[in-house]
Amino acid sequence: MSHLFDIPPIPSIPVKGEAGTYPIRRIFCVGRNYAAHAAEMGIEVDREKPFYFTKSPASAILTGATAPYPPGTGNYHHEMELAVAIGAPAFKVAVADAMSRVYAYGCALDMTRRDLQLSERAHQRPWDLGKDVENSAVFAPLTKAAEFGAIASQRIHLAVNGEVRQDATLTELIWSVPEIISHLSGFYHLQPGDLIMTGTPAGVGAVLPGDVITGGIDGLDPISLTIGAAA
Repeated sequence: MSHLFDIPPIPSIPVKGEAGTYPIRRIFCVGRNYAAHAAEMGIEVDREKPFYFTKSPASAILTGATAPYPPGTGNYHHEMELAVAIGAPAFKVAVADAMSRVYAYGCALDMTRRDLQLSERAHQRPWDLGKDVENSAVFAPLTKAAEFGAIASQRIHLAVNGEVRQDATLTELIWSVPEIISHLSGFYHLQPGDLIMTGTPAGVGAVLPGDVITGGIDGLDPISLTIGAAA
């Protein structure tokens, strides 16, 4: 059966050492997963359970891109994150078995219309306008889990125009990667192609057209994004 209009290509991410790319099926994002970031947002950490929001695969772009400053905001923020790429089906997976479902890791940026996120949050409305923004899910090439090794005290950091703004370690994650996968798999049949962005450390802040964002996590390919003129 033919389609009524052309379908855009499925967004995908390069994988180190592989000729093929990792196709993006879904993007799940963990909210407030670093205590210091929650504090700077004026929120107490919810230690009862993780919570999530999503970004559409259409919002994904690759490192090195220039993305226009998005419409409808005057406070566009950077958020540096560890992305986890699922490589095997996961449904109601125990914490002890969760890491066997991880295919790879990568650096990611969760770009956010902060003013819209906060205004919607204040009215107890969904965050979609603030979070699911075109060109707002930025990914560097993935590194296979076996090559990266165990998640420990790897540094996660971000700079804008060379000035460091975010600087933490992965040990500061409130909910660990296996805990996140186990919890999320209780609500979704996770599959290869699903990405989990695990939250951002403190130091988020606004960017403007012309700014260059660079970031990294020890052991992974770095990430960069240039903010273009307003859309």
